[in-house]
Amino acid sequence: MHALEGMRVIDLTQVMAGPFCTMQLADLGADVIKVEPPGGGDQTRHSWGRSGKGDDGPAFFALNRNKRSVVLDLRSDDGRAEFLELATTADVVIENFRPGVVDRLGIGYDTLRELNPGLIYASISGFGQTGPYAQRPGYDLIAQGMAGILELTGHPDGPPAKAGVPVADLGSGLFCLSGILAAYVHKLRTGEGQRIETSLYDAAIALTVWEATEYWSSGNVPRRTGSSHRMSAPYQAFRTADGWMTIGANNQRLWHFLCQALGRPELEHDERFATNPDRMRNKAELAVVIEEILAEHGTDHWVEHLLAGGVPAGPIRTYDEVLADEHTRAREMVQSIPHPVEGEVQTLGFPVKMSGTPAVTRRPPPLLDEHHEEIVGGGRS
Repeated sequence: MHALEGMRVIDLTQVMAGPFCTMQLADLGADVIKVEPPGGGDQTRHSWGRSGKGDDGPAFFALNRNKRSVVLDLRSDDGRAEFLELATTADVVIENFRPGVVDRLGIGYDTLRELNPGLIYASISGFGQTGPYAQRPGYDLIAQGMAGILELTGHPDGPPAKAGVPVADLGSGLFCLSGILAAYVHKLRTGEGQRIETSLYDAAIALTVWEATEYWSSGNVPRRTGSSHRMSAPYQAFRTADGWMTIGANNQRLWHFLCQALGRPELEHDERFATNPDRMRNKAELAVVIEEILAEHGTDHWVEHLLAGGVPAGPIRTYDEVLADEHTRAREMVQSIPHPVEGEVQTLGFPVKMSGTPAVTRRPPPLLDEHHEEIVGGGRS
């Protein structure tokens, strides 16, 4: 038994935010039907080149496991009629068109609610369904910039930089997921559906909780801090004799442990570094002192030594090292799926471990329109 077994989701989304959300639902057991447009389907089927033997790109593989695919032309009467019939069987419909498009297509919330009063209708857009920016096109980079993340990322003397992963895209997908699950619990209790919506912009702002706290508590506009924390120190990346590592001595107890582990117990009571406010005022000077000590040995030595001394620490690794790491494998965060064209396709695992209803990789990413006959013909799978 899967956690969301029995939930049917009609997925009208493309690219990243929406497909990431619906993949989580599919991993948890929902029957996710990916409705794709004619002429090639989801845009990511044809991005980043080709993955191997088939026509689908690796970006599509990354976000669409455990789903079924059907092609419907929502601009045609027949395609719209097939979709509306399908929507009467759904618990959730999720879309990421620009605001107003679904209403013009005749598949908006008000239309579907008349056919299916218990429907949960979820929308992800660049800037939301309301507000002065609602009609702007939305991309992760644009949302990060307008939400302040580019201005907050990078080193103080460098240019604005985006976060290393698409936090607005992925964040909006995860926030939408939490909304869908909450609405589904409400539906199970009452039978009532509802409309929920979020945006890349909302998600990006919601992820700046520390920065909002700094601004409201101090009145200072948050600035770029490199890898360091904006409220405690030392908590950042440091250079060693052969590379880089991270150290998280972000409270007084851990500061004590760090001074002991570095063999410099006198630093604990140095007036420049004695308290966290002192360390924050002298953060750059503290980093110089710590790196002078770390230059005596390599990263592996210091990580092992600091961990043994009770100090949170870790190496900074390249992504190939991450995927090859034995702990990554032990946590089942790298999996493979048999694919009818590509053979074995690697995919990231589900990050939440559940003892009773674990997420399961049941299906490879679907071929375009692979399940048309079984879906349009009716019946749940």
